[in-house]
Amino acid sequence: MTKKIYIRDGRAPVPKSEVTSRVMSANKAKNTKPEVILRRALWANGLRGYRCNYKKAPGRPDIAFPKKKIAIFVNGCFWHRCPHCKLPLPKSNQDFWKTKFEANKKRDREKVTLLGKEGWKVFIIWECEIPKKNQSLFNLLTRK
Repeated sequence: MTKKIYIRDGRAPVPKSEVTSRVMSANKAKNTKPEVILRRALWANGLRGYRCNYKKAPGRPDIAFPKKKIAIFVNGCFWHRCPHCKLPLPKSNQDFWKTKFEANKKRDREKVTLLGKEGWKVFIIWECEIPKKNQSLFNLLTRK
């Protein structure tokens, strides 16, 4: 088996552990497990007509119902700093992570603001809420 070589782009510090490097490299930006679970639940409950990573809306929502102007972001608890989980900062490179997380949260706020200005209703679903939030989300989305 050949060893996979990770190309560094300079945006993140080099991890001290190869295991950490592998784990961080495996993180996906779209079609994450929570997104897929939510989309399957939407489909199973008859909520069709959504678009994934909708490019025509500001911030490219993870799930969008363009006709109803509903945008859903499925935020990972680690990357977007879930207010429910209150995860600690990673132990190494804390200055980098603090800056990174603050930039993520700022970008999230900007996306919500831009969508709101264009008349979109925005829902933020946290990764940890997916099993709990499905029914209340369906109730909100199906109101006329």
